[in-house]
Amino acid sequence: MRRRRWKRVLIGAFAGCAVLVDAGAAAAQAAASTEQVAIASPPAGSAAWVQDHSLGRALPDPATTSAGTVATFFASLKPAELDRLLTEYPLVVGNFDGAPLDVRYRANRVAVAAERERARARAADHSLDSAERALAVSRANDCDHLLQAGRQILAFDPRGRGLVSEVFGDLARAQRVSVLVPGSDADLGHHDQASEPLRSPAGMARALLAEEQRQAPDTVSAVIAWTGYVTPSGLGPDAVTSRLADVAAPRLERLLGGLKETTAPTAPPALFCHSYGSVVCGIAAPDIPPATGADGEPAGITDVVVFGSPGMGVESAAELGGGVQVWATRNPTDWIGNVPYLEFGGLGHGADPTGGGFGAEEISSAGAAGHNGYLATGTHSLQNFASIALGHYRAVSHTLPAQS
Repeated sequence: MRRRRWKRVLIGAFAGCAVLVDAGAAAAQAAASTEQVAIASPPAGSAAWVQDHSLGRALPDPATTSAGTVATFFASLKPAELDRLLTEYPLVVGNFDGAPLDVRYRANRVAVAAERERARARAADHSLDSAERALAVSRANDCDHLLQAGRQILAFDPRGRGLVSEVFGDLARAQRVSVLVPGSDADLGHHDQASEPLRSPAGMARALLAEEQRQAPDTVSAVIAWTGYVTPSGLGPDAVTSRLADVAAPRLERLLGGLKETTAPTAPPALFCHSYGSVVCGIAAPDIPPATGADGEPAGITDVVVFGSPGMGVESAAELGGGVQVWATRNPTDWIGNVPYLEFGGLGHGADPTGGGFGAEEISSAGAAGHNGYLATGTHSLQNFASIALGHYRAVSHTLPAQS
């Protein structure tokens, strides 16, 4: 009985709500309704792709093929072969880590346009109820925005709430690359919000890129807003377990593997992990090895910046392996600081990354407000994030210990 009650306390604290000791069956059912179905399988069309032998050879399996092999395969294709595969299997090609960037952008325009037309057809189908038609209208509008000129969609999957990853800047030429890993409620419908843009992955990515360009206008930078996993919805049960992050981490690792094949930055891509995204980064970190140059010599480690973090699933940065340098910040008005930083019975995400004993490099977020204000103009956190992304470590301002 005591163990069950403590689990309820943890869930309630993470949600910022009252302790759920006396929660009834209705409340439990409502919480369960927010549980999400993780997407671990390759996108639609993958089964037909694997069975396609029209080129006289096997096509690489999206579920198992390494990014290096994918890159070699796409380099071997004739233009006509590439065009056919892109047209027939846009979701496969558009999500294939290791495929050329311009090919993925083209494929995803085809895939997004097809999803827009499907959504428009559902919106016009009066055999559906009004709620379903309204959702279809919203999906069509979201896709329409992604099809605007100049947008670079690196990955798109319409299943469920929709997954989308977008590139800001010139990724093919970038000297410095950053990947923004968002937390709860990131999906196709919340990818790019006109109001409160810093609540959306696209808005955060734009802010980071703009600050990098302000600090180093002669450096070619790119930022990827990566919603490549099913995030928790709201602050329900998924937010206090690692279930969704466990599925997301291998997908993040595949993204990084693909970037090794298709980009040539001067350092490994930096990861900026917000809220629940820091759980994903914590699970992925031990499998990120130190980078090596063409001569086999060490070429740097991956900067992992966690902000507004509920924990990384470990008790210390040392558990994350030697391939990463962890930076952490949390502003005093962020409600996430009120959650219990521990793990018990599968609930919670371990120690506070901003705690003195964790071993992360704690940085200032002065000027930031709330859980989503870390990339606001003029904040120390935004300035620090850009400095880290650029490798300007001496410019990073640190959090000073409290004076007694």
